[in-house]
Amino acid sequence: MNAAPPPRVVITGMGVISPLGCTTAELLDGLRCGRSGIDRLTRIPSGVLSVDHGAEVTSFTGEIEDYGPLDKNLQRTIRKGSKLMCREIEMGVAAAQLAIHDAQLTPDNRDADRTGVIYGCDYIMTLPEEFAAGIQNCFDESGNFQFGSWATKGLPQVNPLWLLKYLPNMPASHIAIYNDLRGPNNSITVREASPAAALWEALSTLCRGHADVLIVGATGSRIQTFRSLHASMQEPLATASKTATPEELAATCRPFDQQRSGSVLGEGAAALILETLPHARARGARILGEVLGGGSSAVGPQAGSGNLRLAMANAIRMATRDQNPASIGHVHAHGLGSIPSDREEAEAIRDVFGDSQPDVPVTTAKGHFGNLGAGGGMVEIVASLAALRGELFPVRNCPDPDPACPIRVVNKPGIPAGESFVSLNVTPQGQASAVHIRAWQEA
Repeated sequence: MNAAPPPRVVITGMGVISPLGCTTAELLDGLRCGRSGIDRLTRIPSGVLSVDHGAEVTSFTGEIEDYGPLDKNLQRTIRKGSKLMCREIEMGVAAAQLAIHDAQLTPDNRDADRTGVIYGCDYIMTLPEEFAAGIQNCFDESGNFQFGSWATKGLPQVNPLWLLKYLPNMPASHIAIYNDLRGPNNSITVREASPAAALWEALSTLCRGHADVLIVGATGSRIQTFRSLHASMQEPLATASKTATPEELAATCRPFDQQRSGSVLGEGAAALILETLPHARARGARILGEVLGGGSSAVGPQAGSGNLRLAMANAIRMATRDQNPASIGHVHAHGLGSIPSDREEAEAIRDVFGDSQPDVPVTTAKGHFGNLGAGGGMVEIVASLAALRGELFPVRNCPDPDPACPIRVVNKPGIPAGESFVSLNVTPQGQASAVHIRAWQEA
């Protein structure tokens, strides 16, 4: 007896918190118009790090209005819960609430026991302010810190619930609790590779029949005192002079360009509503797109030079294995802006598409807002999905594509986005993920 084919998995809502705006329209308009979200940092003291610029979400304040239309009870619940949410978690929850509203997904048209959450997240670092009072309380008269006093004088000054503000599983937990979602709940923490990995896990969960609806998103911030310090110590960041103009700061992230020198710090979050096609049709949902496949691969440095290239090629092949590569409208690349990462990514794309579609258009949003950490890939997916069947947004700051990157970089307007796309992301450790999404079509 033949098993029934798995259901098609469709996208019915989107929510975004980005340096270019907190609506899908603002994001896409900013990308197509070439607007930059990179400027002087305001949340980190100047002169502390090797860089003083990045892409902050200046329009997100954490106030309840940033979460979209909510009933009074949910407003009160989120306001109360915000005391246990750091900025990354707040952005992730807000993106999810915006997506739920966009999909018109209500308690009346969903089964709480078959609606769940799968969320990607970075590792989250505690703000030093959490321990400042306790540390200050342990200095002796000579100004020396006395560790032996920590248990009696320092620790009592620390909020006993501080850790709950920084756990990477908390975005999925808060979203489920606030909306009474009792279905599958999972947290994916593989840095920049988290978004596509979360979508692939969601696709698998829905196809297995374990849920009807999943809120799938990712959130991240590299703009935080310790997190930014870590980034500056672990990877090349694009620098700028202390007197750089806003235009010069906006030009620091240069994906695939010959003059690229490193990534730029950023922050953001986004979420999608995924449903089985029968469920979406039964509730009369507007269908935006369809998730066709996903893939992931981890190829560590011990594999030798080119490990990122192999990991990314593996992920793309897995995401597109049931589809004709020649039908893919564009690739949304990781496009970090560093010399080795961009080169290996371009080679990976060429490895997969070279024979069937050597001129597949390749774009990336990072030229506009840098690396948003785990939130970046999901923001990029929202941008590409919104652009399908219309004009593709060019790569910002890439007037002179590097010949060592053998791909067709979209660096001018007027290129069609096509009917589908592959989104690709990778971590410095060699963890890559990809997802294949198509504009909605009945057949």
